[in-house]
Amino acid sequence: MADPPARILATPAAEALISRLSERHGPLMFHQSGGCCDGSAPMCFQAGEFRVGAQDVLLGHVAGGVPVWIGAAQFEHWRHTQIIIDVASGRGAGMSLESPEGQRFIVRSRLFSGAEAVLLALGEEPTRGG
Repeated sequence: MADPPARILATPAAEALISRLSERHGPLMFHQSGGCCDGSAPMCFQAGEFRVGAQDVLLGHVAGGVPVWIGAAQFEHWRHTQIIIDVASGRGAGMSLESPEGQRFIVRSRLFSGAEAVLLALGEEPTRGG
């Protein structure tokens, strides 16, 4: 049986920015915002700076091991979608580490194909925070 597709990916441009931020700030983490404060931007924090709770779902890891979390309610809306972290020019979200970099993290997405959805359904549910 084939492996299920990744729920989260990062573009090469996003990985380059993550690498620069990691060199400056140490280990990182992301939380996919649910629309409060900074819209629906992926928020980048120093690892542990954002408190992950039981209502958060681990989408996976990007850029060599940076965890990406999303709230459970948001996950239910996005569960059929592969989320891709990318960057665009402009000021980042106020609480996110890329804010002074002149770039901001954004989300791109695509729906999983029928075959990919079957593989995901046969797999384990994603890890929850605690």
